[in-house]
This record gives sequence, structure tokens and C-alpha cells, in this order.
Amino acid sequence: MVWVLVVFVGVALLVVIGIYNRLVGLRQSVRQGVADIDAQLRQRHDLIPNLVETVKGYATHESETLEAVIAARNAAARGQGGEAQLRGALDNLLALGEAYPDLKASANFQSLQGELADVEDKLAAARRALNAAVARFNAARESFPAVLFANMLGFAEADFHRLDASEQGTVDQVPRIGF
Repeated sequence: MVWVLVVFVGVALLVVIGIYNRLVGLRQSVRQGVADIDAQLRQRHDLIPNLVETVKGYATHESETLEAVIAARNAAARGQGGEAQLRGALDNLLALGEAYPDLKASANFQSLQGELADVEDKLAAARRALNAAVARFNAARESFPAVLFANMLGFAEADFHRLDASEQGTVDQVPRIGF
């Protein structure tokens, strides 16, 4: 009788350890997804000053658009504005390429525009990966028998909206750009 109890406790302990290890791995995937988004946002923020400087040489009287891009980027970097506002300002900046044929033909502008498009694609992919990681983590956390132990082991539900916190555009330093 004692052996049956010992075996039962041993098996239960192994199951809990397995659940814990699986949830730790899935939680790390969620954290990596958030970090990947932050890295893409940082790269986007680093490209913006170069793009603005390139455009400034061709469109000196479009300072309102350039200042709007810088203001949106700096606000996003301080966590005071959304990435959507920055995206809108960038769209206006890139639209200047249509108004200035010399700018549109500039190798620097084309290169920076391509890099920005690449970063946007990577950012979208990182967001999809984060959402998939959150879905896997939450599904594993809520499935039986993990649901019996997840809260006790300190595994809270991951929030798909954690993305908003990473999109506040926290970057290490805000470059100074003057007009």
C-alpha cells in the first residue's frame, strides 16, 4: 500500500515538473517575441533620422512634414505617442518622394525607403510571432492538467495586448536633428 502511494506521488511530481518546464519554455517564447518587436522598433527609430536628412537636402521648404516626422519619432521614443502616429508621419515623408523626382531617383532615398519597408515587414512578422507564442502559452496553461498547477507555479495568462507596451518605442537615445 505504501509503495502504491510512493509511486503515485512520484508520478504526480514528474507530471508537475514536466508541466512547469513546458510552461517556462513557452513563457520564454512570449518574452522573446516582445524583445523581437522592441528590436525592430529600435531599428525603425534608428533609420528615421537618416531618411529625414536625405529628404532635407531635396525638400527644404517641406520643413513642416520633416518636423512632424521628428516630433512623432521623439514622442514615440519617450513613450508619449503611438507608433501609429509615427507611421502616419513616415507615410507623409515617403510621399514627398513622389513630389520630388530628384529625391525619388536618389540612391540614398531609395536605399533608406527599402530598408524602412524591410523593417516594417520584419515588424509585422515579429508581431505575428508574438501573437502565436502568446496563443501557444495560453493554450498550454489552460489545458488539463496544467490548469490545475499553472497559477500555483506562478504562470499568469499572457496578454495579447502586451504588444502595446513594447510599441511605445522605447529606444536607448533620441538623436538630435536640427533644422
